Amino acid sequence: MIAEARKAFWVMVGFLAVIWMTQVLNWASGYALSYEYGRRAWDLESLPDIVSAPFLHWSWEHIQSNSGPLFIFGFLSAYRGVAKFFGVTGFIIVVSGLGSWFTSAPNSVSAGVSGVVFGYFGYVLVRGAFDRHLIDIVVGVVMALSFSYQFAGLLPQERIGWQAHMFGFLAGLVGGWLFRDRARPRAARPSPQQQSPRADLHKELDDLGL
Repeated sequence: MIAEARKAFWVMVGFLAVIWMTQVLNWASGYALSYEYGRRAWDLESLPDIVSAPFLHWSWEHIQSNSGPLFIFGFLSAYRGVAKFFGVTGFIIVVSGLGSWFTSAPNSVSAGVSGVVFGYFGYVLVRGAFDRHLIDIVVGVVMALSFSYQFAGLLPQERIGWQAHMFGFLAGLVGGWLFRDRARPRAARPSPQQQSPRADLHKELDDLGL
């Protein structure tokens, strides 16, 4: 588990490095990259841009506001397994991008990683319940309470890509079920002490190396 957490940390550092290096090039071009490779709603030629749009932003303030939540929710999504995390990420990008492409005003252009951020947020909220990991359930509750203001981003707002937020969040919720742990090893019948919630918590902490 500790090894996976280290991988998750460096994966998110790399993710941030990519979007920040892209931002430098985008800024130098006068944000021409966002216009060219952002999602242009209802334009079939722009449909592949649902993959590139999350790596592009419209300003330094835009990327700064996304970077902190991206790292936090991304790490929490990845620390139990980087391979599964890549699958979840791809699913969120596609669903968030398609949802935004279909529901935004025709020919409007959208970009930014916030749809992915909301996807990770939704995934973190439900993963513990689907995987039956007590620690992840606690993490989900704490994140929901600590970042409750994020739910406002799911509501329709002018000049905000709320469509990508909403579909990303829904993708994260569905992804929690699609990418759940399906096969868990069957252990010997536990003793009454091991069946207690405290024993389950100790086991989760041991898994995390705490």
